[in-house]
Order: sequence, then structure tokens, then C-alpha cells
Amino acid sequence: MGLDSPEENHAWSVEEGFNFELWTDVYKTLGLTYGALTTAQDNSLSRVTMLLDEEGTLILEYTESINVGTHPGQVLEDCLLLFGG
Repeated sequence: MGLDSPEENHAWSVEEGFNFELWTDVYKTLGLTYGALTTAQDNSLSRVTMLLDEEGTLILEYTESINVGTHPGQVLEDCLLLFGG
């Protein structure tokens, strides 16, 4: 999830070769709910990743040392361990 426009997020995901969808938090609802933002006026999104189950319960959180080059692979590995594949 990001605060950039959907078009900017899509272009970046294509440029990076990601094979998954990036979401845009247009109304900042997720950022506020899960602590990536402190206020609705805040545009300095902290880099966090949170894995939620199908009911929205937080099951794994990444908040430190996120390297955008390697982080997606790490998260996918953890998903395979948690959910199978």
C-alpha cells in the first residue's frame, strides 16, 4: 500500500518487475488503522508491512530494516511458511 496515485504505484511495480498488485490508500484509512500514519494530514508514510488473516487480524508485522529490493521476497517466503503454497 502506498500514498502515491494508483497510476504511480502501477508504474513502479512494473518497473520493479513485481508480480503482485500494489494498493493505494487514497483515504489513508489503512495507514491510520495500522499505524503507518499518525494523522490524516500526515504524508510521511512509515515503511511497514503487515500480514492480515482473512478476518483482518494482524498475524505478522515488519517495521524495521525494510529493503524494497529484497523485502517482497522475504514476505512471500513467510507467507509460504504461514499459509502453505
